[in-house]
Amino acid sequence: MSEQDYHIDTLAIHAGQEPDPATGAIMTPIFQSSTFVQEAPNQHKGYEYSRSGNPTRAALEANVAAIEGGQYGLAFSSGLAAIDTIVRLLKPGDHVIVGNDVYVAAHSACLIRFISVMVSNLAGLTKAT
Repeated sequence: MSEQDYHIDTLAIHAGQEPDPATGAIMTPIFQSSTFVQEAPNQHKGYEYSRSGNPTRAALEANVAAIEGGQYGLAFSSGLAAIDTIVRLLKPGDHVIVGNDVYVAAHSACLIRFISVMVSNLAGLTKAT
């Protein structure tokens, strides 16, 4: 039986969960480590630093993908990381609509250029009827 055959209740609890090889725990433990051992720089066992990924977040991403019926799920260590990822998907000429209460660091760090373009382009829009 594949994950696609499970009911949403089962997916929410079990999707993305593999028994922990070190302990045999059925559910993925919460890994609070910020760094992981490396044999040498960039030679690790799958994880190097929690901001770039950790086993707990990998389980969450697999779980979200299964619940949503997607191939992949993404979780981020911060809202700014999520915003940065989305902004990097934009191409020249794309438009972004952002509320005026967006996180200030996002506003100044990576969206200010897009917001100024958006404001100038909004001037030509008319109200939908």
